[in-house]
Amino acid sequence: MEETKVRRRLGVFDATMLVMGGIVGSGIFMNPSVVASQVHTPFLILGVWVAGGALALLGAFIWAELATRLPGAGGQYLYLREAYHPAVAFVYGWVLLLVTQTGGMAAVAVTFARYYREISGATWSDSAIAAAVLLGLTAVNCLGARAGSNVQSALMLLKMGAIAAMVVAGMVWGGGTIHPLPLVDRPVSLGLLGALGAAAIPVAFAYGGWQTSTFVAGEMRHPGRDLSRGLVAGVTGVVVLYLAVNVVCLKVLGPDGLAATRTPATAVMRAAMGERGAWWIAMGIAISALGFLSQGMLTAPRVYNAMARDGLFFASVGRLNPRTGAPVTAIVLQGIAATAIAFSGKYEQILNYEVSVDFIAFALAAGALFLFRRQQRGDGPVYRAPGHPYTTALFVAACVGIVASTVVTDPLNSARGWGIMLTGVPVYWYWSRRRKTR
Repeated sequence: MEETKVRRRLGVFDATMLVMGGIVGSGIFMNPSVVASQVHTPFLILGVWVAGGALALLGAFIWAELATRLPGAGGQYLYLREAYHPAVAFVYGWVLLLVTQTGGMAAVAVTFARYYREISGATWSDSAIAAAVLLGLTAVNCLGARAGSNVQSALMLLKMGAIAAMVVAGMVWGGGTIHPLPLVDRPVSLGLLGALGAAAIPVAFAYGGWQTSTFVAGEMRHPGRDLSRGLVAGVTGVVVLYLAVNVVCLKVLGPDGLAATRTPATAVMRAAMGERGAWWIAMGIAISALGFLSQGMLTAPRVYNAMARDGLFFASVGRLNPRTGAPVTAIVLQGIAATAIAFSGKYEQILNYEVSVDFIAFALAAGALFLFRRQQRGDGPVYRAPGHPYTTALFVAACVGIVASTVVTDPLNSARGWGIMLTGVPVYWYWSRRRKTR
């Protein structure tokens, strides 16, 4: 395969914006109500979001060290390949393409389309608008990582502004107050534990995505230094944003009102500023969805490119454009796949599989840190995750607990997700055999 030089153009600001953009989508504007429907006091609601934020921060520490030890392109794909076996890494990339990344992008694209129609009065179908956005972002990212990152950073700053405006408006004009007591809504029991486990699933989904920034490590000027700083700063910033959103939702709506609405952000802004406030937050949600799509279109194709360069996917997917250094075929593949799922209407079913299979990969990637430390992998200065091995073991255990919770809560969808994941094994076998016969 011909070699085209990767353009190293991204810095610590780009890394921070990529981390935040990979986490903050449209979910934070809706998921607070899902959590409130499971646990019904401010203490429990905020406690679940604090615990989710702490888990995400532990993940950021771990991935920051992984990024300095193995600062190559592909990120989590690379960690799994080097720690375990190419088959494990391939199955991760396979699921990324079929479920976790592509299905998520399709769902968010349709969310954007619905809000865009509400704002603009457009008469196009949701699928047509979603397709136009996905293909437009595909074209932008084919121009190179710098162009894609500039668009993504601008959208991330806009969505941060939308969240800040919602928090300020709710605090100043939304009315209401937070009543701290009672602390729990039922006696301490297995029932309470089950409710907390069910509430943790949407929180885990909302905080997921920091790992996607590692996919573009090969295009950062100083990946070990900048990516580790971006991971910690980005996740910390998201935790602050998410807690602020939940505090203002509880203040304005109360636990019962929060649980009763499917659109808490709109309800808060309507209470604070009337219908104009609802219109403005719809604009903010649309921008947030667009920013998430831009980040996904920039990062995920780097994994498919790495798979192809390992001889485990079509050779054309592994090529870089000689002018821009972008993996154009991989980006186009991502755009077409997400567009096809958006038109199929199957994205909601796919999202039901996502948390279960995603957190299996998280647990395996975090476990890789034990191996890399023992092998002393990494050249030059290495960021060291605070509290390892205890914090890393806690993160792995929490990931296993979240997977178990998804199995208990929805065993059928979990089985479907695992089934899709296991289909990657014979596909890997086919590609590995094909590579040996070349």
